[in-house]
Amino acid sequence: MVLTPLPDSRTEPDGSAVIRVLSYNVRSMHDDTAALARVIRACAPDLVLVQEAPRFFRWRKAAARLARSSDLVVLSGGATAAGPLLLCSLRARVERTEDVLLPLTPGLHRRGFATAVVRIAGARLGVLSCHLSLQRDERLAQAGRLLERLASMGVEHAVAGGDLNDVPTGKAFRHLAGPLQDCRAVAPWGGELTFPPDEPRKRIDAVFATPGIEVLGCGVPAGLPGVSDTDLRAATDHLPVLAALRVPATR
Repeated sequence: MVLTPLPDSRTEPDGSAVIRVLSYNVRSMHDDTAALARVIRACAPDLVLVQEAPRFFRWRKAAARLARSSDLVVLSGGATAAGPLLLCSLRARVERTEDVLLPLTPGLHRRGFATAVVRIAGARLGVLSCHLSLQRDERLAQAGRLLERLASMGVEHAVAGGDLNDVPTGKAFRHLAGPLQDCRAVAPWGGELTFPPDEPRKRIDAVFATPGIEVLGCGVPAGLPGVSDTDLRAATDHLPVLAALRVPATR
């Protein structure tokens, strides 16, 4: 089945920016990296919010290889953010970046945020990629820190996304979806469930946007021209989430 097209990236006459944002857990690029790159390229994103980017030996080279094969550049994150990574197209002008490590709970994995402030056309936008904890209480606390981080970025508009390890009825997911727009719920497009890729049963990956951003469509891009089911299954152990957003021009 071929999907109804999402709007292409463009600049509106008033300076606002229509952008494509992709969130994708890439499982440290342990799977078919050629399939992964094909999926990302077919989505034509302006911003990619990556989770589980390579974190160990020569991780910077791996991140650069993923960006190059996807026709993008590395923006921020990677091992310095404990896994979250940001990629962007040349359409984005970078204002600043910051990698944030979250408090470590003994016995659990270190978590962090990759963040940036970018300008696309006339819009100024905060960006955050996250991978929340498997442990319920820690995950809820991290969701709170995510909201605090967005509020501290000094931007009117922001987008955040990632692997939440939580479903829409869960406390952490609902904590984010209160003040933020759950883009899939606002403007459903494409598929809904994101994990596992062979027979998805859960929606644990999401893109969120602050109020004031117009959500034009959001979902799993299965059926998008250039995105095959074979590539989606081979690329990694999650399905990606693609959102089209209209970000107002900065006043």
